[in-house]
Amino acid sequence: MVCSALRRVAHARVCLVRKASGVPRSRRCLGSGLAAGGAPGGVLELLGKSYPQDDYSNLSSRVLARVGRNLHNLQHHPLWLIKERVKQHFYAQYVGRFGTPLFSVYDDLSPVVTTWQNFDSLLIPAEHPSRKKGDNYYLNRTHMLRAHTSAHQWDLLRAGLDAFLVVGDVYRRDQVDSRHYPVFHQLEGVRLFCQHELFASIKDGESLQLFEQSSRSARKQETHTMEAVKLVEFHLKQTLTRLVTHLFGDGLDIRWVDCYFPFTHPSFEMEINFHGEWLEVLGCGVMEQQLVNSAGAQDRIGWAFGLGLERLAMILYDIPDIRLFWSEDERFLKQFRLSDINQKVTFQPLSKYPAVINDISFWLPSENYAENDFYDLVRTIGGDLVEKVDLIDKFEHPNEENVVSRQREKEAAEPRGGKERKC
Repeated sequence: MVCSALRRVAHARVCLVRKASGVPRSRRCLGSGLAAGGAPGGVLELLGKSYPQDDYSNLSSRVLARVGRNLHNLQHHPLWLIKERVKQHFYAQYVGRFGTPLFSVYDDLSPVVTTWQNFDSLLIPAEHPSRKKGDNYYLNRTHMLRAHTSAHQWDLLRAGLDAFLVVGDVYRRDQVDSRHYPVFHQLEGVRLFCQHELFASIKDGESLQLFEQSSRSARKQETHTMEAVKLVEFHLKQTLTRLVTHLFGDGLDIRWVDCYFPFTHPSFEMEINFHGEWLEVLGCGVMEQQLVNSAGAQDRIGWAFGLGLERLAMILYDIPDIRLFWSEDERFLKQFRLSDINQKVTFQPLSKYPAVINDISFWLPSENYAENDFYDLVRTIGGDLVEKVDLIDKFEHPNEENVVSRQREKEAAEPRGGKERKC
């Protein structure tokens, strides 16, 4: 994708100097002729379907080339290994009445969703900053590449599922560095409980209720009883503690941090102490009852969590750069061809060559520019060679308005040719 903000260099006011490592050293000026996404009125063909383009269309060719790669389903890929380890754990730990896995797994759902699925179904307000065009990849105003696997929650609940995992690629316009990439992979988990399931192991549990009409507080929603919330929260944290212990081993230090998500309350982030450093590994919480009710499960209460597969793989396998997950280099891939998915493996670097620096200076207009426009432009031109982008200088001419104004006054005061007429 090429940034529309760079179309008219002549009208630009702000000069940015950026540094990108991993590409040959040179200084280049980026000028006009660079256009974003697709022209309104055009049609985008993606995964066998056609989508009309409009003023919201902003997919770059680089990102489009990633759609359908499904690294999480590529056997022996490190993301596949993490997914399989999580599946194996849930299949073994949580079994239904007939001995079958309690959690069903969906890892091949289309990444193209409606904006209603991605935002409205999750109670994300219309003015919420997460909806910004500068942060998402839109096919048009009504369709987009999902920004999170939570975009499928409502549909699966509506289908009558009470326990499921969703795995897939998600898309967000983001900065360029070793830990951010416009495409990454998430794993989502949801579990609902009816009254009998939640209170079955509690003495005199038949007298307890899931719902009440009260007021919302920091610890509960207005429709939930405190007893129900505490049990759901306990079950959620116990489930996730077992999961990270399975992945990282026993003796792990874990802490819970209160946070905010529009679709859960209360909400938490889990942090683990790994090699002496506290790392955030997932977000979770008690599902908003309004969401559950709208999907037709009014008699149930539930929890949800989401984690990033790249984040876990980078920690577990000591992978230093998120771009490596997209490598087709056999030296990278063969390191993860394991006979046992739980086998320990540490990534071995592929190259010892030092990085090179590329400085870029260019002019920007004063309006309709988002920083992520530049990051998309870098990825489109430089591809995955670019390791990191930093803003190292910013300049705006302090007298430009005065210069323009004085020039206009001077032009207005001068005769436009010929002799001055007298009356």
